[in-house]
Amino acid sequence: MERLWKVMNEKVRNNRFFKSSKDFKEAINWFFEVILPNIGHELNDNFELLKS
Repeated sequence: MERLWKVMNEKVRNNRFFKSSKDFKEAINWFFEVILPNIGHELNDNFELLKS
């Protein structure tokens, strides 16, 4: 979930001002409808194991 949130922030939200909540919602929907299908294969659950 955190990886998805990070990518969404990078593509949609970072350093952008939305005049209304409607504009923000449309940007989020655009991410899930257009961007995510194209980059979904890059999101995985391969976690790095750190030695303690």
